[in-house]
Amino acid sequence: MTSFPLTDAQTLGLVAHDEAARPLRVMTVDGFDRWIKDAENAMRNWVAASGFVAKAGKTLLLPPADGGDGGDGGAIAIMDAEMPLWDAARAASSLPAASWQIGDVNVDGIDLGMVCLGWALSQYSFDAYRPDKAQETRSLVFPASLTQAERSRITGLATGTALCRDLINAPANHMTPAGIEAAARDLAERFGAGIEVTSGETLEKDFPAINTVGRAAEVGPRLIDMRWGDSGPSITLIGKGISFDSGGLDLKPSKAMEIMKKDMGGAATVLGLAAALMTADMPVRLRVLVPTAENAVSAKSMRPLDVIDTRAGIPVEVGNTDAEGRLVLADAITLACEEKPDFMIDFATLTGAARVALGTELPALFANDDDTAGDIIRASNDAADPLWRLPLFDAYERHLDGGHAAMSSTGASGYGGAITAALFLRRFAGKQTNWAHIDVMAWNLGSRPGRPKGGEAMGLRALFTYIERLAGR
Repeated sequence: MTSFPLTDAQTLGLVAHDEAARPLRVMTVDGFDRWIKDAENAMRNWVAASGFVAKAGKTLLLPPADGGDGGDGGAIAIMDAEMPLWDAARAASSLPAASWQIGDVNVDGIDLGMVCLGWALSQYSFDAYRPDKAQETRSLVFPASLTQAERSRITGLATGTALCRDLINAPANHMTPAGIEAAARDLAERFGAGIEVTSGETLEKDFPAINTVGRAAEVGPRLIDMRWGDSGPSITLIGKGISFDSGGLDLKPSKAMEIMKKDMGGAATVLGLAAALMTADMPVRLRVLVPTAENAVSAKSMRPLDVIDTRAGIPVEVGNTDAEGRLVLADAITLACEEKPDFMIDFATLTGAARVALGTELPALFANDDDTAGDIIRASNDAADPLWRLPLFDAYERHLDGGHAAMSSTGASGYGGAITAALFLRRFAGKQTNWAHIDVMAWNLGSRPGRPKGGEAMGLRALFTYIERLAGR
């Protein structure tokens, strides 16, 4: 089984020092216009001959200072001052493989922390099964103006995102429930976090819904419980960890099953978010719960209209065996509520309905508290990590109560599936808990600079920013 430890910052192109680094000037379009106006004729001629037009995300190689031929005298990168994250990713993707260093003056108010993060996100690649693949290195020296705390924040977000992507991209025969446990244990050991894993007969007794979902698989289900930190607000992160989703007896069509290794994207996101928070030494009391199982087919599979037990003591009628994620989350949410955390959030690749409503790039946010929802949306905007709030529409509660023998896991209606799924989870979280739920794709269908095709940490930066503000940073 291939292991996926936390990537170091240098692998993602962030270094503390490099004497051979080439100069990189970052400018806005207006800043470039001012710079070229004051430039010497030779430089103006160079720019004109290059056919360069200043637009956000564009780069221009500059001639050497000694006036020789070639373009090895540094470069200019044009960025949006308000949000340079993806402009930096584009710049890093287009510049030659080398080490680069930004001067701390005349940067037109551009957030250099965002530049560093965008750079690192663009350097990620999933090469675990291609060890001989040559990887061109583009390094960026941390600007001297960034404090150590700012560097740790950037490093945490970059390496946490890379971990999330790695775990999702890993094939399901390696990223089994045992593989997810191994990744969590590696993280706990690295940061001195406590970790407990419940499986076997104890899982069957204490977390019956998790056990029921995963009992048909070759590798058994389990609940991972990790804790870190001893001061600050209590934060509980819960991630759906379905290592592969065949759909169970309500089997998915082959094409729909093709990328179902990503169905543990919620688990990957909370592990990546935890890594980011711990790297940044965030003053929080952190708990991470990952209910993990494979939804497989065997003689032990749950059946449609089975009535199963849950940790909360609420019997649930299985509406569709392909709606298994909400069942494992129900037990984990019940456990989390037993401690009454200050804030609790779950991430889950839960419904196709959320994708129909919002597309693949905009995760759906649900929250009990309007103030919490507003603060999370503001954090998502500030982090360039978009979320969109959907309602916990109380009138749809009736669909869950339409089961023949118990509360239905899905309801009979084919409409509003993302909402009814969130309402199902709320039955276990309660209406008064400061709880939020994010229904996420966790996968990029195509590649863009800084956002490669494959597993993606959607919502990670948004919730890091929200938690950071809760912690008073």
